[in-house]
Amino acid sequence: MTQIKIQQRPLLTRPEQFQGVPSFIAEILARRGVQSEQELELKLKHLLPPTLKGIDAAVELIDQAIDQQKQIVIIGDYDADGATSTALMVLVLQEMGARVEYLVPDRFKYGYGLTPKIAELAKQSYQPDLLITVDNGISSHAGVETAQALGMQVIITDHHLTTKPTPAAEAVVNPNQLGCDFPSKALAGVGVAFYVLAKLASYRAQYGKSSCKVTQYLDLVALGTYADVATLDYNNRILIDAGLKRIQQHQCRVGILALLDIAGRDAASLRAQDLGFVLGPRINAAGRMESMRIGIECLLATEMQTAYPIAQQLNQLNLERRQVETEMKQQALSALQHVQLTAEQIPPALVMFDEQWHQGVIGIVAGRLKEQFYRPSLVFAPDEDGIHIKGSARSIDGIHIRDMIESVAEQRPDLLSHFGGHAAAAGLTLRKEHFDEFKSVFTQMIAEMDSDLFQATLWTDGELDDSALHLSSLDWIEQLGPWGQKFPLPQFEGRFQVVDYRWLKDQHLKLKLAVGSHSIDAIAFNAIDRFEFNPMLGYVDLVYSLERNVFNGNTSLQLQVTYLKQ
Repeated sequence: MTQIKIQQRPLLTRPEQFQGVPSFIAEILARRGVQSEQELELKLKHLLPPTLKGIDAAVELIDQAIDQQKQIVIIGDYDADGATSTALMVLVLQEMGARVEYLVPDRFKYGYGLTPKIAELAKQSYQPDLLITVDNGISSHAGVETAQALGMQVIITDHHLTTKPTPAAEAVVNPNQLGCDFPSKALAGVGVAFYVLAKLASYRAQYGKSSCKVTQYLDLVALGTYADVATLDYNNRILIDAGLKRIQQHQCRVGILALLDIAGRDAASLRAQDLGFVLGPRINAAGRMESMRIGIECLLATEMQTAYPIAQQLNQLNLERRQVETEMKQQALSALQHVQLTAEQIPPALVMFDEQWHQGVIGIVAGRLKEQFYRPSLVFAPDEDGIHIKGSARSIDGIHIRDMIESVAEQRPDLLSHFGGHAAAAGLTLRKEHFDEFKSVFTQMIAEMDSDLFQATLWTDGELDDSALHLSSLDWIEQLGPWGQKFPLPQFEGRFQVVDYRWLKDQHLKLKLAVGSHSIDAIAFNAIDRFEFNPMLGYVDLVYSLERNVFNGNTSLQLQVTYLKQ
């Protein structure tokens, strides 16, 4: 296992500017770079105005298509961001009176994005006049050309990074395209779709045409944004907070309520993290294991009796996904054991392929390996055609995985068919016979990077005073959410005296710790595999977050342990 360094987050802004909050809260905000007290006010009126490059052209085209009853087809993507974007587009455009259908490429047959094959399939299935991509399309040069040659207009809405000129579509909306000065580059695909539709709604309302109140669909925007692990800048926090409140008040899609019910979660007490860990995986399971249509149909459902059986199917697919993922991870770990892994000998990158692995879960397995060994991890599975393999990459801080793959492609254009992605995650396709060569070129490139990057660091908000270890501190923390990517949930460090301990189910460690004149409970999940605990030592050094423990109707503060050492 990797050695972990524990470090306090630096202050990025001044804590003194936050008045009327406890000092530890002011420090938490300053450590996350919050610029002003206004940023604590998550109101829709503070959203950035819709100044994205290409948005006006997109709005005019969609407006005309609705008025002229042209056939519109949405080309989605097979993850939670793609599913929520597709559902959002379909629901809003239908409400405005559009003729609209959707297509999501089967990841196993068609790969990703608007490919020439997908353009042909759209033409064949629906005879569309206008294609609109959501959460994809920024690299689909050939697909756009094919669509236009078949007499279709194309609007691309996407958020993926690109360093290349955009495809020659009729309109391209992407905050990360060259020349777009929209201040937030962190919008998810569903965030971009929301901006286009919100601008379309006000444009149509201005001319007295059938329109729609797009904010009623913020539950979808919140779910897609959080599940896509988008950076929680101020703009995204406003979107997520507004959508989360709608779900808590049951003003959301019935499919979301059905999924929560099956997962045994109460909508009223839902937290932003649950969008990523409860809802996201169940929607994603459709695209991973079968077809994302199932996930989209769950989000489009208007009645509980339609939504519930689909939600049950998604839950079942998620259980299968977890089983496949666990098996693959075990196989990967035993393959790695032959490499004799010790902290000093972990290779600079973990690049693995197995003929038996499942394309749908390679991304998750890559993520698990990255967490466990703190190395960029690429996991490949065979493609349907038997010639290619598809890979999913997950990276550590400081190594931009998409750019690294692009460097390999520039050095050795013969090795890669295509790739795309972000700093932390990417996907790629190569011929099976090129795997070993790719592995050695990629690993060599990573090996040349600064060795300090491979030091896993656990960042904390420092020590909490004993007097702050009570529920009102947690109330403060909860009020200031949503917490997530690049706006992390506060965690603290401290040394505690152990009063008592017990093992639950032989794997989770429950501790009773002395705090001043009283005691507090702490729980370390799966501690048996993660930490070494010696009860004879009488004390522990912990990194922990605060959580509520409700037991027999009593609510108390509990520490959830992220890291334990003695």
